Amino acid sequence: MTQTPLPERPAHRAVRIFIDADACPVRDETYRVAQRYGLHTYVVANQLLGVPASPLIERIVVSEGMDEADNWIADQVQTHDIVISGDIPLAARCVAKGACVLDARGRVLDENAIGMALAVRNLMDDLRSTGAITQGGRSYSKSDRSTFLSALDTAVVKARKKAAQPVRPAPFIPPAI
Repeated sequence: MTQTPLPERPAHRAVRIFIDADACPVRDETYRVAQRYGLHTYVVANQLLGVPASPLIERIVVSEGMDEADNWIADQVQTHDIVISGDIPLAARCVAKGACVLDARGRVLDENAIGMALAVRNLMDDLRSTGAITQGGRSYSKSDRSTFLSALDTAVVKARKKAAQPVRPAPFIPPAI
């Protein structure tokens, strides 16, 4: 299935949320926060997922294949958007475009955190490829869900504040005569 890009938004555009949805445990929480703030939300997956009936929630089904959902999100995301994903390479691509990225535990993956997160991910990949037994992650808890909700609410407030700031035009430089 070929996906068409989203229409361009004016500089004063609203904040949007993109969910890397295939294995996301906080979709319902994200829908609630997005609804409260009136934010358009894109639920991106390579399979058909159920989403609430809302004009603010759009389901995007990408073609099967490695990183297709990640590529679609990275191609569409813009400054001040919010991305919900635990995928570190996707997070790095989105942060580079000025988006805020949260994982399902509420960790903000920003310019300061993404380098360390990539390094740890690469180290763990290297260890697994050598046959080393690595410990799995801890189970998802109620406190993780609460931390995520608080972090998402904070991210939305910050993104809306930044998006509302006027875009400063480039200074006028008279042509050389």
